[in-house]
Amino acid sequence: MKIEIRGAERLSFRERQVVTLKEIGYSNEKVSKKLGLTGSTVATLYSRAKNKGYEVVIVISGDALGLFGPDDEDGDS
Repeated sequence: MKIEIRGAERLSFRERQVVTLKEIGYSNEKVSKKLGLTGSTVATLYSRAKNKGYEVVIVISGDALGLFGPDDEDGDS
């Protein structure tokens, strides 16, 4: 599984760091410890990033989910 942040070019470096960690499930407390920031700074950076607009896309291989077999080339069953 991979995540892609579309619109990341509009975010500062710190906003990208915060968004990445938040979007994979880190709490504000964990993000602040990992990046050496205060909890309020993390909240501010995340809020600013959300206001700038970005989209997180999760890329999952169909094979990793066991959805497609060798006889299912076109997806029809």
